[in-house]
Amino acid sequence: MGSATALNMIDMIGVGPFITIPLIISAMGGPQAMLGWILGAFFAICDGLVWAELGSTFPGSGGSYRYLKEIYGPNCWGRFLSFLFVWQLSFSAPLSIASGCIGLSRYASYLWHPLEHTNFVRTFHSPFGALEITLLVTPATFLAIATCLFCVFLLYRRIQVIGQLSKLLWLGVLGTIGWVIFSGVTHFNSARAFDFPQHAFTLNSGFFLGLGSAMLVAAYDYWGYYNVCFLGDEIQDPARTIPRALIYSIIIVAVLYIVMNISILGIVPWRELDAAAKSDTRFYVVSVMMERLYGPWAGRIASILIMWTALASVFSLLLGYSRVPYAAALDGNYFRAFARVHPDFHIPDVSLLALGAVASLFCFLRLVDVIAALVVIRITIQFLLQTVGIIVLRCRRPELPRPFRMWLYPLPALLATVGFAYVLIERPEASKEIRYAIVLLIAGTLVYLVRAYRQHQWPFAIPAADQGAL
Repeated sequence: MGSATALNMIDMIGVGPFITIPLIISAMGGPQAMLGWILGAFFAICDGLVWAELGSTFPGSGGSYRYLKEIYGPNCWGRFLSFLFVWQLSFSAPLSIASGCIGLSRYASYLWHPLEHTNFVRTFHSPFGALEITLLVTPATFLAIATCLFCVFLLYRRIQVIGQLSKLLWLGVLGTIGWVIFSGVTHFNSARAFDFPQHAFTLNSGFFLGLGSAMLVAAYDYWGYYNVCFLGDEIQDPARTIPRALIYSIIIVAVLYIVMNISILGIVPWRELDAAAKSDTRFYVVSVMMERLYGPWAGRIASILIMWTALASVFSLLLGYSRVPYAAALDGNYFRAFARVHPDFHIPDVSLLALGAVASLFCFLRLVDVIAALVVIRITIQFLLQTVGIIVLRCRRPELPRPFRMWLYPLPALLATVGFAYVLIERPEASKEIRYAIVLLIAGTLVYLVRAYRQHQWPFAIPAADQGAL
């Protein structure tokens, strides 16, 4: 159980908390944005209980792909929804990978400031204004793309070598977060950390809209607590281990994140972080913090360590996500090309290369847009289907053995659903990302129906009696 918890924590602790603090502070305009992290942790625990029950009920590998099939029926709606899960992952996974690449390039800008120079920025609108996309091109953009391609290169080899590289990369991750927390706690300035602006807690529309934006960023930072569910076949006693690893990892990482971010606020004034978010530059907040504590040398070392952390995050994400379309293709529920395995390295090379290529394109987007689109797409086409689905499963199949049963059922599932809906709706310009998700949903539905029609699958399956007649 300890190994599974550690693995889950490693997947959760990526580059996110090092690059998103300006965004979350800017969302609410002050240190009160910490409410976003606290509420984000609360809703992560609620959703974690959903994953815990599903993971113990269906302890094999596959995660959401398997859960959605079982909840809604493997030969009907479940087949369609599990396809949609892989379809959205083909876009949301590259968004997640791109966020790590952009984070690395932002910290590289601390070492060489010309990387921040903006060469091109323009917002494009689709016909009738239904969709819009902002492209941002800086020298750092090309470093982000190079990072993505480099990780693809590292992964394009035998799995045994990949395992050794992964352990080496994650040593840097754990060392970095430990150094940041120690430095922040030992130099903490409470007056600076809790320098709330006037009317910070006035419960008006601006407060609730800002809280929704802050919770969206917090959701991005916490995500990864469910990764253990995708590895059920590789875990001893998964029905017992998966629920414990989920809950323990969420609690431990939530404490680490909250302590780390309060510590940063005690050294770097929140107004400086707010200005960084608004200008889309100087996101290297931890480097600035270390420079002020120990001198320029510490800022440079912090940048290198966080770039290492970002590289490890991108490496891990590409490794894990490339296996999902591959597994679905083997199951006959995704495009056949993704089932291809490299003849020498025995890796799903088509899946790996496809995700790497799409992630490279997403590096031209702004970090704030990448995170918002990623969270909204996943909530709409994955998380809400599961939080509602666990109640559906209890009603449809009450006889299923459930080694772990959600505490206070169905309250956590209902609270998680409310939290996700709040993040979707209660934000400035929330409709922009929701439109992305709707377009993706419609496109995925059309693709599924065309494939199902050609392959005589649900809802176009030929009845067994008719097959006999043929």
